[in-house]
Amino acid sequence: MESIIRIEGKVQYSITLDPGVWIFDDRRLDLDTYFTEQSAEEIDELEAYTKAASKQWEREISEGAIQPPTLKTERKYKKEQLLTGSFGIKFAPFLKNAEPLEDASSVVFVSGKTEVEIPLAKAQDVVFGFSQKGKPLKDDGPVHVYFGDGSNQLSPLKHVNRIIVK
Repeated sequence: MESIIRIEGKVQYSITLDPGVWIFDDRRLDLDTYFTEQSAEEIDELEAYTKAASKQWEREISEGAIQPPTLKTERKYKKEQLLTGSFGIKFAPFLKNAEPLEDASSVVFVSGKTEVEIPLAKAQDVVFGFSQKGKPLKDDGPVHVYFGDGSNQLSPLKHVNRIIVK
């Protein structure tokens, strides 16, 4: 199975994507929590920060300061998370780099014989799933397409191997 995806059509630059390297990208998202936490992000950030800082301050006064985990512990946790987690990455930076032409209005995700067309504005919020439980999507990949609102979280578009900007 080919694991390379092309962005083509009404773009200034045709781009080739390799989902196999995204596991090393700092922009990766945890798909197990992304859609549930995304709605929680809408809470006022200043209020959330103030509450968290207050809670931390009270805890340090009553219990004493706790030393942060060592770097070795953090690396072990990150490695374990990479080996067991499900990850995705936002489509927007790739679409931006392809530079859609001014007359482009939609994006088509090609999955075998199926094509799903969505407006260009909605495509900005698309998330590509590229890892399931620590493994690349070899059987039904190379990527899964999740809409930004999470409406297809349980049944993403699978086998996506080509993206056409119209």
